[in-house]
Amino acid sequence: MKLELGNIFIKDIQFGTESKIENGVLTVSEEAVKAIVLEDEKIKSVNLDIAKPGESVRITPVKDVIEPRVKVEGRGGIFPGVIAKVDTVGSGKTYALKGMAVVTAGKIVGFQEGIIDMTGPGADYTPFSKLNNLVVVCEPVEGVKQHDYEKAVRIAGFKVAVYLGELARELTPDETKVYETYGIMEGKEKFPELPRVAYVQMLQSQGLLHDTYVYGVDAKKTLSTIMCPTEIMDGAIVSGNCVSACDKNPTYVHENNPVVHDLFEEHGKTINFVCQIITNENVYLADKMRSSDWTAKMCRMLDLDAVIVSQEGFGNPDTDLIMNCKKIEAEGVKTVIITDEYAGRDGKSQSLADADVAADAVVTGGNANQVIVLPKMDKVIGTLDYVNTIAGGNEHSLREDGTIEVEIQAITGATNETGFGYLSAR
Repeated sequence: MKLELGNIFIKDIQFGTESKIENGVLTVSEEAVKAIVLEDEKIKSVNLDIAKPGESVRITPVKDVIEPRVKVEGRGGIFPGVIAKVDTVGSGKTYALKGMAVVTAGKIVGFQEGIIDMTGPGADYTPFSKLNNLVVVCEPVEGVKQHDYEKAVRIAGFKVAVYLGELARELTPDETKVYETYGIMEGKEKFPELPRVAYVQMLQSQGLLHDTYVYGVDAKKTLSTIMCPTEIMDGAIVSGNCVSACDKNPTYVHENNPVVHDLFEEHGKTINFVCQIITNENVYLADKMRSSDWTAKMCRMLDLDAVIVSQEGFGNPDTDLIMNCKKIEAEGVKTVIITDEYAGRDGKSQSLADADVAADAVVTGGNANQVIVLPKMDKVIGTLDYVNTIAGGNEHSLREDGTIEVEIQAITGATNETGFGYLSAR
């Protein structure tokens, strides 16, 4: 499968009467975007705002971050099974608006949506502080259930991203990158001497708003399966998560998964990037055993030499991570696992809830319990009402002087377990 990804760099966002992209500036019609969001009767009102890198702005509580894209040539459309009709994506030509994102915000769970600071020490922990962000703050109608509100905001964010992506359909990309994988036998014949490597991506799917969707299907309802890595670039995997902000994968991360992009950089040079295997994270032991069994079985059937395994979340999913690692290693396939740590504020506690000697090659995204003091910002997009109850905070987090003392767990993307961030360990 071959995909041409054309990147269009957005240098600035501003509001105007007409939505358009000219000379790297995205102009957004507030009226048009609000009309899209308010199509859902569960959303009572919506406010739009713009947050730019370096501004004294705090966005919270953050639900999702989404990169606008448009399918220019090839099968299907962006976010298949969610916005576009169900069709296999990942081939043809797609354009992406780089340097910007749609950020959805507003209380859904309250204690597990995150913080994005556009300047100051907090900005150094989140990659989304480097983007020009169109922030969509939604208010639900009274009495709506949490899961209905979450879905309404999730779909609204995707619709806005697709609307903005369409503005680029007739533009010429600033750069184009080509990503291509081959059939199993074709790849073996093309790269007979290169090690066969795959990416095993664990998707958060524990339920109760801990959800990820694949072609519109809740991942908890699936078995481990194979995908072409280019499918995610067309939005085949999207976030529905309200898990801890630091290590959740917003939709932006799925679209730009750095493990996939880094493996493509070595594809045909030092490795044969065979495929992407997706598997879920479960609550019950039998489900964990079933999914990890299937993942290991596929690694063996594909005659893989090595895999990279990334986790999403912490605690309970640590068990799924170690199960996958142990069983894949037992099949003779080498593993490298990517996780983050909850090692206590002093860094001296056990980092993962599970461990095994087979997990001898580990990449960490950092210690989520590390404490940081965030300075007061001149402007807050959203509300500070939930800062004291957010995961990583406490009843004294929001101080009288406007500063906030929290663990970096509260910062969106701070310890991301695909490596989409800035922290690691030496």
